[in-house]
Amino acid sequence: MVGFEDNRLASDLYGQYDQHLALIEQRLGIEATARGNYVSLRGDRDACATAAEVLEGLYQRLLRGEDIGPGDVDGAIRVATAVSEQQAVLPGLSSLAQIGTRKKTVTARTVTQDRYLRALNENDLVFAAGPAGTGKTYLAVAYAASLLEKGMVDRIILSRPAVEAGERLGFLPGDMREKVDPYLRPLYDALYDMMPTDRVERGVQNRVIEIAPLAFMRGRTLSNAAVILDEAQNCTTMQMKMFLTRLGEGSKMIITGDPSQVDLPPGQKSGLREAIDLLASVEGVAHIAFMEQDVVRNALVQRIVRAYEKAEAAQGARRGGA
Repeated sequence: MVGFEDNRLASDLYGQYDQHLALIEQRLGIEATARGNYVSLRGDRDACATAAEVLEGLYQRLLRGEDIGPGDVDGAIRVATAVSEQQAVLPGLSSLAQIGTRKKTVTARTVTQDRYLRALNENDLVFAAGPAGTGKTYLAVAYAASLLEKGMVDRIILSRPAVEAGERLGFLPGDMREKVDPYLRPLYDALYDMMPTDRVERGVQNRVIEIAPLAFMRGRTLSNAAVILDEAQNCTTMQMKMFLTRLGEGSKMIITGDPSQVDLPPGQKSGLREAIDLLASVEGVAHIAFMEQDVVRNALVQRIVRAYEKAEAAQGARRGGA
């Protein structure tokens, strides 16, 4: 039995039509029955203990004025389960790393996301590599927006290699922003999720928020900025070296990418993997490796990633045996 003092918050904790409790039941294989501001838990002792930890952690977030939804419940279950299975060291569900912006507060939903957010605070250069749907780019943009709102940086710079157009964007119609919008749309989407629309639009117009393809970065020094390079698996070795050496005083640089989705022409080596290996022991640089179990999109995405990884492993084994 778990009890909560505030009846209104307890209702928010259970979710509409008790959907949050239903999710906990489904994921942990227990029965969770709400009676007023108490929840009765029945089932495996360890699973019930995990459920109680999840509920108490989420309740603490509600006490702080945060909103929670099914994704937050799923994330809390993931973290609590990982901690118990892997003996991972975390300060507790109610103290998971967070990013606060004017529009919303983002809380880590996996153990790896927690490490990622802490690494961003502790290092000037962070590599985040792993499958799609793990929150690499979204959290990077959230962190950049937070730094800008706190006055810790003067601008945000978002970049991506435009591999599909061979880095030749001149033939496309419109101004620079219109040319590169298709490649940077995921970054825009995350920005609009973190900041008011008018703030984003003003920021783009006065270049506080700068959108630039990788090809236009050469020769620049990026100071007092939060700099994000997305889809970095599609950088060549020379492009990656060029970009990394743009880092100026008072700046943070975040490099995200999925090494399993390289779109470079055959024979060209991805600069992301090489940079991660070369800078592994350099002070001030962190590498966060996301895995299939860190996917926080639709559960089907996790199964898709797993199927591809299995097929790639089998193909590698066949080549090795040839």
